[in-house]
Amino acid sequence: MYGFEINKIIAAIILTIVIVLGINKLADVIYNIKAPEDATYKVAKVTETKEISKDDNKKAKSGNGIKVFLDLGSIDHGKTVAKKCIGCHSVSKGGGNKIGPALWGVIGRKVGSVGEYKYSKAMGGFGKNWNFEAMNNFLIKPKNYIKGNKMAFAGISKEKDRASLILYLNEQSDSPLPLP
Repeated sequence: MYGFEINKIIAAIILTIVIVLGINKLADVIYNIKAPEDATYKVAKVTETKEISKDDNKKAKSGNGIKVFLDLGSIDHGKTVAKKCIGCHSVSKGGGNKIGPALWGVIGRKVGSVGEYKYSKAMGGFGKNWNFEAMNNFLIKPKNYIKGNKMAFAGISKEKDRASLILYLNEQSDSPLPLP
């Protein structure tokens, strides 16, 4: 009798599997849905027009045409881009150091010169001033420009964003540098 009970349990499991698979196949036949050939929602392609030529962009990237490069940006757009910085830096006058040093008056001052901030050896010993070209090169990829600095920021790849941020940071000073 004991073997007969095991046979009934195995038969019940097999029957359940067959019924579930059968219902699945039956549902596929009844509710046959064909995928549409075209996308149901089409997105219009937007092209961005630039007044600056590709040659001008190459000059701006290389630092040869910093005036052309800065013409790509605007101070208002730079205020928006600076939101990437305020998590680690203060930009306002009298703002203290955070994870990174205060950026008030950064354009024109010596690299690694903010008091009461502990810079990495690489940044403290860099010995140059933050001018437009240096800031542009640094913002592209900080780890590559000053090897060994502790800034954990990937960089800003878009020229317009970098130019705008530099213009904005230049304005955040008691004595902004004159634009080239």
